[in-house]
Amino acid sequence: MEVHETIDAIEVVNARTHNLRGVDCRIPHGRVTVVTGPSGAGKSSLAFDTVYAEGQRRFVESMSTYARNFLEQRERPPVDDVRHVLPAVALEARNVVRNARSTVGTLTELHDVLRLLFANLGDVGCPLGHGPARRTEPAVAADELARGIVGDPFLLVVRKERPRHGADAALAELVRFGFARRLGGESGEEIVRLEPGATWPPELDPLPLVLGRFRADADGAARIAATLEDGLKLAPRVEAIGPRGRRFVAAELACASCGTAVAPPSPALFSFNSPLGACPTCQGFGRVIGIDPERVVPDPRRSLAERPFAPWNSPAYEELYDGLFAACRRRKVSLEVPWERLPAEVRDWIWHGPGKFCTLDGFFAWLEQRTYKVHVRVLLARYRSYTSCATCGGARLRPEALAVTLHGESLPQLTGRDVAGLGRWLAARTFTPQERARAGHLLDELGERLAVLSRVGLDYLALDRQARTLSGGEAQRIHLATALGSGLTRTLYVLDEPTIGLHPSDSARLLELLRDLAARGNTVLVVEHDATIIRGADHIIDLGPEAGERGGQVVAEGTLAEILADAASPTGRCLRRRVSRAAREHLDRFHRERGPASPATPGAGGRAAPAPPWVEILGARANNLRGIDVRFPLRSLVAVTGLSGSGKSTLVDNVLYANYQRRRGAVEVEPGACDALRGLEAVADLTLVDQTPVGRSTRSNPATFTKAYDDIRRLFASTEEARRRKVSPSHFSFNVEGGRCPECLGTGVQEVDMQFMAPVTVVCDVCQGRRFRRDVLAIRLAGRDIAETLELTIDETLTAFASEKGLVRKLRPLVDVGLGYLRLGQPTSTLSGGEAQRLKLASFLGRPAKEGPRLFLFDEPTTGLHLSDVEVLVRTLRRLVKRGDSVLVVEHHLDLIARADWIVDLGPGGGPQGGELLFSGPVADFLEQGEGPTAIELRRHLGWRRRGEPSVTIRRQSTMPRREATRRSS
Repeated sequence: MEVHETIDAIEVVNARTHNLRGVDCRIPHGRVTVVTGPSGAGKSSLAFDTVYAEGQRRFVESMSTYARNFLEQRERPPVDDVRHVLPAVALEARNVVRNARSTVGTLTELHDVLRLLFANLGDVGCPLGHGPARRTEPAVAADELARGIVGDPFLLVVRKERPRHGADAALAELVRFGFARRLGGESGEEIVRLEPGATWPPELDPLPLVLGRFRADADGAARIAATLEDGLKLAPRVEAIGPRGRRFVAAELACASCGTAVAPPSPALFSFNSPLGACPTCQGFGRVIGIDPERVVPDPRRSLAERPFAPWNSPAYEELYDGLFAACRRRKVSLEVPWERLPAEVRDWIWHGPGKFCTLDGFFAWLEQRTYKVHVRVLLARYRSYTSCATCGGARLRPEALAVTLHGESLPQLTGRDVAGLGRWLAARTFTPQERARAGHLLDELGERLAVLSRVGLDYLALDRQARTLSGGEAQRIHLATALGSGLTRTLYVLDEPTIGLHPSDSARLLELLRDLAARGNTVLVVEHDATIIRGADHIIDLGPEAGERGGQVVAEGTLAEILADAASPTGRCLRRRVSRAAREHLDRFHRERGPASPATPGAGGRAAPAPPWVEILGARANNLRGIDVRFPLRSLVAVTGLSGSGKSTLVDNVLYANYQRRRGAVEVEPGACDALRGLEAVADLTLVDQTPVGRSTRSNPATFTKAYDDIRRLFASTEEARRRKVSPSHFSFNVEGGRCPECLGTGVQEVDMQFMAPVTVVCDVCQGRRFRRDVLAIRLAGRDIAETLELTIDETLTAFASEKGLVRKLRPLVDVGLGYLRLGQPTSTLSGGEAQRLKLASFLGRPAKEGPRLFLFDEPTTGLHLSDVEVLVRTLRRLVKRGDSVLVVEHHLDLIARADWIVDLGPGGGPQGGELLFSGPVADFLEQGEGPTAIELRRHLGWRRRGEPSVTIRRQSTMPRREATRRSS
């Protein structure tokens, strides 16, 4: 009897990718497994670069040689074996979509479902807006005409197209068959008799033949129907002309009011990516490019004398002002009045003319004739922007598609709704049995996909939003929702922090979605730091104990109870503590300071506003912001909170940062609308720190990123041996010729093309991976050459060069943010997301304070950070505040929010339900008075008791609660 082994898990044997140190682990099939640990411990190396890479490599190798030419070839990861691996799908926390045609609707395939619904159930209308288009049977049309729909009496006219050849013979043939009258005369509506031998008038094309004169009565319906049938044999449409107007009768789809023929709707007609459906003016983009007046005049407060036109403020074109000033004197236009206060007719005259000077339109038209020059194309691009297409109004579709409606709504009207709004619209519709039969499974498919998107917390996204504007977390959750709708089974899904950008109140919904994916027979592997996801996982792999070379080991593995019981697990320690020690101290201070309630102060959450300086944003109304007024103190740590899509990034990036950039003269930005922005004169600069990678090149490393490599090269060039060999600091750079290896050009490796196999990367056989020429490597400093120096860790470098104050000043912040384990020459492309964020922070800490106080804007700085790493991040942000800088963070992490000085809470929901200011004030008042989702979650997280509420006790958990353990065992 044959015995089959039960395969219940993926087994990883001796994984050595990047910093992994011989990792062995199990990933159970049909379960949710979370890989966690400190930032840089090797989580992505295990999940993506080992397990997913091997699964994808084996899948590609199962294809034919011909098919492998079109698929990405992967090298085998450094691992002894990955047993029982499944075909893998990776959902990474970065948005790779850059195409302006891609939208949320196309990405989720909801647009495809709607296109099919409109093609099968849509009511076709006239593209010119005259009314519905329909097919009319002659008998039905005859009954309508007999009832006097166009009045009494009426004519039936058919318009015959003129043939290219033999028009007179064709007319004689018509007369012979009895068509002896036509419309003509001066008015064009008189009846003219056609005599035998008459010629076809060349000006009449088509020729209006009169089929007959009829009266509106029931007895004549049969005669009318017969005449209509004869007329439809001559032309596609028959026109009924009476005292009440005109009516067209057509065998095919046509407008009954104007006779415009309409093609039957097809799915391609509703696709802006198809030439059959795209608007002919904008080619389906929904917008056209042109000169933006706001970019040409970035500061309308300037007068003409102050030269407000940005393209003319250069030595090449500044002489154009002379002609303008002369024309203004002749026209008696003041040169001292600000541009925004000049009369509209004066501004229009300067733009368009006429006059004996170079108008702004004339200047750009002159540039358009010289676009064969690169610098002219670059100049024009600076002053161009996109505006909504005048033909389609930004709907992207041609008029024929816009004329089709479903229950009174066009396709762009439906895709302009958010996911929640479209769900409500669908639930409110009543479809007839005939419509449901024609729709098939499409209505159910639409409802299911909308429900899944709501479950992943994306119900605030509009379907027509461009996919390239989504954050990495939003794009990943869209792919997750699409995976649920695909019906795949026995597949390995690898996700990279799906909670990025997700409010804490939505984490439980995401966890249920991951469980549903596993319940279908799939294996789910998640790299995650969120406590809710970790607690809800079936299996946990905790890597550590620290980061970089001090990590790469499995510290603990098993169920939640086993992780909590393991004293060596860094994740277990954080979960047992539940609330960080620093947040607990912050909380205790709030309790001590809390006194009797003070009178409410507008915008201050119930307490007196702290002393200036302030930054004030008045009337912010970009995207979904509803004209809100926001103020927050400088020299403080300010957190902007709220549900996903509530308007946080719009407020910080589009309004605050973009308007600041426009003030500084930047014309490439599109600032969000607001009435005023005050208080930024108190800061020397405003810096935005977003989630963009610090570098994808192997030439970028911590030494070059912090500018510390300049000091190291200078030190090597100052040695006696370097001066004797005439080696300058540039010779120690692997980015320029001179000292780098000429064979590998300073990369240390060479790529060998293997044609049908993946390219193989081998160590350069000239420099042996050391990146420099031999004469450069011969120069030594403190007993090390330049290649050996780049192999030092930051901690080792500070010890070796302790006397070099400039070098120490640049590298010390790396240690302060917990990156002392990084090597000087480690490529930044190998850094994790959390390490990259902290590297940016360290570069700011290393800048001299004499540059003046700065306002730093951070977009979710806790991305990629372990629960224990958040403490390091907060300490670093506090250092910026302590030295006089100001920090504004867009954040969801409750520990960081609890440590802030000031809260700006937006909501109450996302998308159209957001954009309101719910609270602005100190954290203590936020805990006491806040009513939004963030305030509720923060009180639950901290165990905060508001006045009049019963006491809440936070228990420190050392093991899994008995109830949960019983549920898991059952």
